[in-house]
Amino acid sequence: MSAPLDIDQLHTFIAIIDSGSFTKAAGRVFKTQSAVSMQMRRLEERIGKQLFMKDGRGNRLTAEGEKLLNYARRIIRLNDEALAAFDDSRLEGTLRIGTPDDYADRYMPEIIGRFAKSHPNVELYIVCEPSVDLAEKMARGELDIALVTHNPRARTSDVVRTEPLCWVFSANHPLPDNAPVPLAVGRRDCNWRQLACSALDAAGREHQILFTSWSSTVVASAVLAGMAVSVLPESALRTGMRVLTNADGFPSLPPVQIGIMKRPGFSATLTNAITDHIAACLDNITPVSNDLDSDGDLKLMPRQIGRARSAQILPSW
Repeated sequence: MSAPLDIDQLHTFIAIIDSGSFTKAAGRVFKTQSAVSMQMRRLEERIGKQLFMKDGRGNRLTAEGEKLLNYARRIIRLNDEALAAFDDSRLEGTLRIGTPDDYADRYMPEIIGRFAKSHPNVELYIVCEPSVDLAEKMARGELDIALVTHNPRARTSDVVRTEPLCWVFSANHPLPDNAPVPLAVGRRDCNWRQLACSALDAAGREHQILFTSWSSTVVASAVLAGMAVSVLPESALRTGMRVLTNADGFPSLPPVQIGIMKRPGFSATLTNAITDHIAACLDNITPVSNDLDSDGDLKLMPRQIGRARSAQILPSW
């Protein structure tokens, strides 16, 4: 029977990827750089494959290293959940979380599932409302944490994910070539609606808002029916939608960001626990490719998506 993988080595392996270099990882795992290098040599011997390869002054993952990374994260996650299940000092209490309905559809199932396994004695109370309303609830102390569309002009939140904002239309209908551009968007205070209208105005394209709704389902239905154009983040692309580009006459849009709002004075332990789960889940959504920065350190960059995914996320209002 083959010997099991070493959990400590896997922790170090993940730390190298997350920090971007062997040197930074050493600080995270409280080891010397030589000890980190030794652990990776032993892990490569155990796997029987080369995990890193030299590239300039730094290192980058091999294809086998990328393959192991997925398994390593799953093994560490399961190990942490098992330990938490037998921890008498595990977290207890109630955590009130706010999220727009589209984020709830796409992100919350994994977040809630992982958090519940790690902290079974914490009761989660979920509220689904637009980001604007969630910010107001946070201000009134009605929520402990909220996952919102980051908008520094309207509210303060810590950014946990950044991705492109795309023009979308039905893949099964011809794009109307007459002006004005028909739009399906969120309410007047929706940040994505404002970005879309401003971009079209700057490009000199006439547009008309045909559908306005706080419901992401209604807006997506209008798009899929070929009745209107809308805007979605890259991870929101669904089967039946296609991305419109400059070639179609649509200007580039600024990227969108997902942020976390935290209630001041609330339990830092509970807040940090759910924030860690949220960040980990969002990090796993978009595949990554490996590259080196100017200092030769390993870094992870989002891989461009060339086709629509069948992700069940809709626009956040």
